[in-house]
Amino acid sequence: MRISVSSDMDEPVARLLVAELRRRGHDVREHGALRPGADPRWAVCSEAAARDVADAAADQAVVCCWTGTGASIAANKVPGVRAALCTDAVTADGARRWNDANVLALSLRLTSEPVLKEILDAWFAAEPSQDTEDRQNVAHVGRLDAAGRDS
Repeated sequence: MRISVSSDMDEPVARLLVAELRRRGHDVREHGALRPGADPRWAVCSEAAARDVADAAADQAVVCCWTGTGASIAANKVPGVRAALCTDAVTADGARRWNDANVLALSLRLTSEPVLKEILDAWFAAEPSQDTEDRQNVAHVGRLDAAGRDS
C-alpha cells in the first residue's frame, strides 16, 4: 500500500512510524520534518500528505503533530479526506470500520512504541463497514465535501 506520512517534528515516534510502515511492506512517502527541505509546519505538511490521498498518489496517509489535533484538522480540509485522530487501537478500528477513514492522525506526545503498533494493527486489520447506515453516513460526508467545493 502507498502511504504518505507527515510530521511537523522529527521525533523518534515519527521515525518509528516510517520504519514500522516500511517493515510492514508499505511504500512510504515522507512530508514535513521527515523530508529534508520540506515545509515542516503542521498545517502545510498535513495538507500535503492528505492531498496525496485525495489525488490518489497514496492509498492512505498518517499525519502527526504534537497533539495530533492540528494535523487532523488540516487533513480534513482536503476534500475526499476523512482523517481520524486515534490515540488507541479501539478508536483506530472504529475509524476505519464505521467512518471509512483514509487518514490516520497521531499525537507525537501521546503515542508510545507499543501503542503505535497496536493502532497500526487495528487500522490495517479493519475493513470499512458495508452496513447501510454506515455507508450513508460516509456518503453524506462526501456530499459535504462537494458542497464545500461548490460554494
